[in-house]
Parts: sequence; C-alpha cells; structure tokens
Amino acid sequence: MATAYKDLCLDAVDADRLGRFWAQALGLSYRAHRDGDADLSGPTPQHRVWINAVPEPKTVKQRLHLDVHAASVDEHVGWGATVLDAESFRWTVMADPEGGEYCLFVRDEPPPFRLYELVVDAVDAPAIATWWAEVLGARIEHDDEGFPGIVEIPGAPFEAIVFAPVPEPKAVKNRIHIDVTTDDVDGLVAAGARLLRPPDAEISWTVMADPEGNEFCAFTA
Repeated sequence: MATAYKDLCLDAVDADRLGRFWAQALGLSYRAHRDGDADLSGPTPQHRVWINAVPEPKTVKQRLHLDVHAASVDEHVGWGATVLDAESFRWTVMADPEGGEYCLFVRDEPPPFRLYELVVDAVDAPAIATWWAEVLGARIEHDDEGFPGIVEIPGAPFEAIVFAPVPEPKAVKNRIHIDVTTDDVDGLVAAGARLLRPPDAEISWTVMADPEGNEFCAFTA
C-alpha cells in the first residue's frame, strides 16, 4: 500500500478572509476561486493549502491545529489573529480570524514557508501515531513534552505530525484535515481506516477517517 502526504485543507465560513490570513501567516500565494473556495500555493504541490467554504462556524476547540513559525506575535495580530495565551507555554496560543486555534513559535529568522508542524489531539496518542507512521512511511519520535510524533514524512513540507494526549474523544467534524495519495483505498480500510464517502458525481476522491475518527481525503491516480 503506497500512501503519501498530498496537501492540507482548512474549512472557512469566509474563505477569502481566512485564506488571505493564512497566506500571510504561512508565506504562500493566495488565489480565490469562482465557487467561493480558495487555495494557497508554494514551491511544491505538497505546500498547497485548500480553503474550503462551509456554512457552519467553528464551535469547539480544534482537534487538529497548526504550529507556525513567525517573526513576531504582533504581525499575526496585525493580520487579524487574537492572542489566547501568551504565558503558559514557550509558544503563544493564538486564534485565527475565525477562531481557529494555532500555536505560534517566534523565531529570529523564520523560514520562508512557516508551517512548523501539525498537532492532533488523540485519546490513544501512541496508537494513532503508530498508525499514521505506518500509513505514510514515516518514523516515530517524541518531542520535548514527550508527545509522540511522526517525522521524516515523505514529501511533507513541515517537520512532523504530533499527537497530543487528551481525555475526550473526537465529537465533531475536523475543520482541518490532510489529503493523501494512495494506490489502495481498500488497503487503508483493511489497516483500520473508515470509508465515509466514496467518489460520486460530485467528488473524485474518497473521504475517509482514521481509527480515531479524524477525516482525511484519499486521491488515487
């Protein structure tokens, strides 16, 4: 089963506003679509971020959030972000213009592409980290907080996907998800993924969920 990281998707009530914010925050180029969606592009296809317009606003803490390199907190505030917690951690917890949480890491010289890592809340962090490591052909490493993460993900333009232990199971659809390419959707199901929506007249990809219910989309050649 050959499965690889493809790109990233964010839901937004106002795709233009949120897309322009994340283009600045991540160091990507912004493009609006006629259907109300948008996308952000960079030097490789894996840098792409799709901004998908949805009717429902954010209501609960995001199960998956971004960690971002930054030159300063003030620049993000100037683009429309809000500081949620500047004291509790060695990073700053922020909210984007639609209230989506993310963590900001101030660097003396931030890189051109500023997505540092993805962080996923997990009831069984070691198990789901192992699952994704096997699916994406990556290896497991623990961060400074002891959380398991997968690193050296082939093709991914960020450092890691980190899994943070939480007591509560996933309850609502994630507003951020990844896309993958695969040659074997059935193999993903056999490995523990769940089929949510097969390709149909409206979509050419397969909507799936990992063993903890986190949605992802699988694209086949």
